[in-house]
Amino acid sequence: MTRFLTTISLMAIFTACQEAGTKATPTPQLVDTQTSSHNDSAADSASYDPAYDPAYDPAAQYRKYAPVNMNDVDISFLSASEKAVVNKLIRASRIMTEIYRTQVTADYAAVKTKIAQSGAENAKDLTQLFELYFKPCDELEHNYPFFGDAACPEGAGFYPADISRDEFNQWIKDHPQDEAAFKSGYTLIRRNEDGLTAIPYSIAYKDELTRAAELLREAAEISEEPSLKRFLSLRADAFLTDDYFASEMAWMDLEGNIEVAIGPYEVYDDGLFNYKTAYESFVTIKNPEESAALDKYKDYLRDMEANLPVPDSYKNFQRGFESPIAVTYQIQGGGDNVNGVQTIAFNLPNDERVREAKGAKKVILNNVLGAKYDRILAPISKRLLVESQAKITDKKFMSYGTLFHELCHSLGPGSITKNGVKTTVAAEMKELYSGLEEGKADVMGAYNMLYMIDRGEIPAAEREPFLATYFAGLFRSMRFGIGEAHGKGAAVQYSFFRKAGAAEWDETLGRFRINYPKLEQAISDLTAQFVMVQGDGDYNAAKAFLDIYAKTDAVADRVLATFDNIPVDIRPSYPDKI
Repeated sequence: MTRFLTTISLMAIFTACQEAGTKATPTPQLVDTQTSSHNDSAADSASYDPAYDPAYDPAAQYRKYAPVNMNDVDISFLSASEKAVVNKLIRASRIMTEIYRTQVTADYAAVKTKIAQSGAENAKDLTQLFELYFKPCDELEHNYPFFGDAACPEGAGFYPADISRDEFNQWIKDHPQDEAAFKSGYTLIRRNEDGLTAIPYSIAYKDELTRAAELLREAAEISEEPSLKRFLSLRADAFLTDDYFASEMAWMDLEGNIEVAIGPYEVYDDGLFNYKTAYESFVTIKNPEESAALDKYKDYLRDMEANLPVPDSYKNFQRGFESPIAVTYQIQGGGDNVNGVQTIAFNLPNDERVREAKGAKKVILNNVLGAKYDRILAPISKRLLVESQAKITDKKFMSYGTLFHELCHSLGPGSITKNGVKTTVAAEMKELYSGLEEGKADVMGAYNMLYMIDRGEIPAAEREPFLATYFAGLFRSMRFGIGEAHGKGAAVQYSFFRKAGAAEWDETLGRFRINYPKLEQAISDLTAQFVMVQGDGDYNAAKAFLDIYAKTDAVADRVLATFDNIPVDIRPSYPDKI
């Protein structure tokens, strides 16, 4: 398939934003308020005062997460030793949650007690919501502070609540010897008598990590799978040293029925700089047949990179292309994987050194994905698209889209050179990185899905059903809010496609009608935009790009408002042991 690149000067975008004063705006939807803001600014959050919003209903907000029982995973084929390993990992996962709660809200226990003892008539509902998010702010309502009158800090519990970006940067300027420790993904920033200091995770969470390390070592002793035994032993060591490289390399080589990721990984909760990693856990059972069926696509990663619609200078052939694929069923989560919106797949590790050596592993959580399609995306499609397009959406294509999304986290710029200095896209984009990266992976995933169809690896008859499912999926993600990384990336795609005429609103039917040829062209053009924004490493140009596109229009707002009785996400329950 031939695709033509339509580029827009990034400097022109930046200039236009400056001249027009364009800003990304929150999206009215759900109940009577606005979309979520997982990492929105303190100013935005502070504009909501619970004392002046009597209509806010924490019980109704909690019900937007549909309860789903995840106890029906088939584990009959696991050996006795594998079941014993899993039970150790379930216990370790709970420790990841213990740590993560304080990473989100530094004084988690005190706030929970304060809510319970507040005397409020709805204290029980407020506590439920607090335990869902691990903070007193509602991510589905623009980070609305539903308890107390203070905004949740942008830096979550990683930094002093009152720190500003300017103060942090000034400290590094005045104390250059502290830069590495302050920007490390494995330190907390705290105040002391001398000003600011960086505390390694291994010290800050010593008690919890010591207990978790002991459980991993016990699991390693029990395990009969050499690769799992090696990973768990190395990860136990890493918990106590903050040196994760060896265990990340070992994780890429995991084999056997148990697929587990446990440790500090994602940086979404650090709304100041996207520096600080959050602890989480995925304990899953691999489906070998489903994994093998999708595994072939990793062999095309190099071809996908070569086929990107950008000049060769933006293409990245330095990363490894091993990239194993695992289709799994989750039986326990922990930490950053259990609060708020649920993960359906992940692409790890994030360490560029490991990616360059071995690539990255893509893990799909099939039972979580299936629950979200049945409860959320299928009903959304019926209300969003004209009937002929709504009826061709399918869970299969949500799975395909998820796979290619994760594959595309391994494509495009990673390590870059700026002004003669080697750096990374993440380091240059700072707090913008997560939204850019999620949007890139989404649209590039669609681009490469179409590429696989063109190559004959996927039947041509699945082209339009995939595109219909992909477009509907943008609205599922936008309900998370443009402050949350996936929601922001989805809003960029929606805005770009609307400007390109790829989705036309039929006022009579109250539905969108996809223009498939225009959508395909827009997917190619936007893929190029994301890659070049990241590859240039220009923070100001990237911000200008997001300012233009990371927002919705009046039509999207109206449509989103019709989804009130469709769950926004799921609230899974997992077994305490198997």
